[in-house]
Amino acid sequence: MNGIHDLGGRDGLGAVAPPAQEPVWKAEWEKHAHTLFPLAFKAGFFGVDAFRFGMEQMDPVEYLTSPYYEHWLHSVTHHGIRTGHWDLAEVDERTRYYLDNPDAPLPEGRDPDGELVAFIEAVIPAGATAARDTGKTAEFAVGDRVTVVSDAPRGHTRKAGYVRGKTGDIVLAHGEMIYPDTAGNNLGEDPEHVYTVQFTNTELWGAEAAEPNGSVTFDVWEPYIVPATS
Repeated sequence: MNGIHDLGGRDGLGAVAPPAQEPVWKAEWEKHAHTLFPLAFKAGFFGVDAFRFGMEQMDPVEYLTSPYYEHWLHSVTHHGIRTGHWDLAEVDERTRYYLDNPDAPLPEGRDPDGELVAFIEAVIPAGATAARDTGKTAEFAVGDRVTVVSDAPRGHTRKAGYVRGKTGDIVLAHGEMIYPDTAGNNLGEDPEHVYTVQFTNTELWGAEAAEPNGSVTFDVWEPYIVPATS
């Protein structure tokens, strides 16, 4: 993504100062929003990358001023309508009902065999692996010096703006994983090799702004990088 949703490395947004103690849920509705993700995932609304891209469909001002789980609600709604599981008019009608009746009880869930609960209990703690093994030969190896391709791909990407055009050294190789630039755009998994690249702070931020002697590591998929020329 090339909009404000790519916040990595951006300046001027203020310090990140999390409280020493924070409740897991700040409001009752957040519990339900969190539950929607694994349920919609299992129902085939999206994969993880498409889920992220759904959040990137939010208006930039709304994205920056809304709470975290509202982003989740937006993505689930976006993909529910996109895949035909939900009807926009029905969503609007249900939203209006609860705005007018904030104390109305939520519909009872239906999971007679406990299948959905078992799925959530398995996925929430452990996640779902993105690793895939197609036998594709890796083009790079640990120790290689590489440069991140400096382009602005359309749609979803995990190639953050602040590493584009920057040069660093591969320090880890992870094998093949789902490629977010296809999976996030509903074009299939298309697994690619993933590497951890280490960049010096000076390379990323320039000599005047960089913290001395520091470095940043960033995971890149193979199409993101080319051999460094210097």
